[in-house]
Amino acid sequence: MPEIKTDNVQIALVTGASRGIGKAIARALAGTGRFVYLNFNSNLEKADAVLEDIISSGGNGALLQFDVSNREESEKAIKKIIKEQGKIDILVNNAGIRDDMLMVWMKKENWQSVLDTNLTGFFNVTRLTVKNMLSKRFGRIINISSTSGQTGQAGQVNYSASKAGLIGATKALAREIAKRNITVNAVAPGFIETEMIDGLPVKEIAKTIPAGRLGKPSEVAAAVLFLCSKDAGYITGQVIGINGGVL
Repeated sequence: MPEIKTDNVQIALVTGASRGIGKAIARALAGTGRFVYLNFNSNLEKADAVLEDIISSGGNGALLQFDVSNREESEKAIKKIIKEQGKIDILVNNAGIRDDMLMVWMKKENWQSVLDTNLTGFFNVTRLTVKNMLSKRFGRIINISSTSGQTGQAGQVNYSASKAGLIGATKALAREIAKRNITVNAVAPGFIETEMIDGLPVKEIAKTIPAGRLGKPSEVAAAVLFLCSKDAGYITGQVIGINGGVL
């Protein structure tokens, strides 16, 4: 790991940063001079490749392995960042999983695992982070929701519920902490070119999107980057759809 020099540099944590949207967000934040902690759960090889890419491009960061659905692991990780850096300026809650099937076939573990990662993971990571942000009187929290959480999607009752819950949590938390110069927003991507759409009929899906194509991870990252900026300081409690016009 390179020497960590972060005086007067914003500290960011991106969960689920080893691939897809999380990878794009981590790269974008590091590209603007922030020090980025890249969370991953199990795929060290992919996470390390993202970090190497960031460093080779002139950025800086560190890997942080923990399971967001595990409260103890999450708290230990947040305390580690605060001990090393004294603060967390930016939190991007991106870690998420799918386990699609019709609800009549869904078992409790199919429901619970998705809720534990996508929604309870938000709570586990955000609670201590917010406490630190409140003491510093600054923070940017961006939660990665989904179009499925806004409209619902057949075969994704568990996923849609988790992402809709994340939207509600975003709006409620934004009201709680706005006076401390902490913003909380969500972005809701539609169909984005990532591993999450593997196995789906992409060509047929594209025909249903007004823009006529799937989105790119970099397009989601661009919106997140803006919400992290000083210029976005009066935007809080909002949900920004990145979906090619589906909504």
